[in-house]
Amino acid sequence: MKPLAFYGLIIKTFLLPMLTPTLFFKCLGDDTRLRCLILLHQQGRLCVCELTEALDMLQPKISRHLALLRQSAILLDSREGQWVYYQINPSLPLWARQILDIAIQQAAQQPMPQQDRQRLHTMANRPEPLRCC
Repeated sequence: MKPLAFYGLIIKTFLLPMLTPTLFFKCLGDDTRLRCLILLHQQGRLCVCELTEALDMLQPKISRHLALLRQSAILLDSREGQWVYYQINPSLPLWARQILDIAIQQAAQQPMPQQDRQRLHTMANRPEPLRCC
């Protein structure tokens, strides 16, 4: 892995696997990963601590799921100081983006994602992302 510096951010660059429909649907097939994706879709990007608070789960479990999504090229991560932020990969293939949008739209109406969003909004001491001029 070779780090790339961009506006003070460190972004890891490496060869990503080709996203196949099978891999994509396996990633969406887990409730924890889908809940992470719903929040990231709604918020743009979040750090691990925000996701652990919102999902009310331990950090190692969340990190394991985020690593799988990152390794599958569905998510990108970046480090800002002590925080690692995740966001949905804007370079997802069109077919994957369309499926993800539909799945998230439907799943977001369920009670659990609504509770996740509420816990995130009431989180104390949320990290402030670094801002460039």
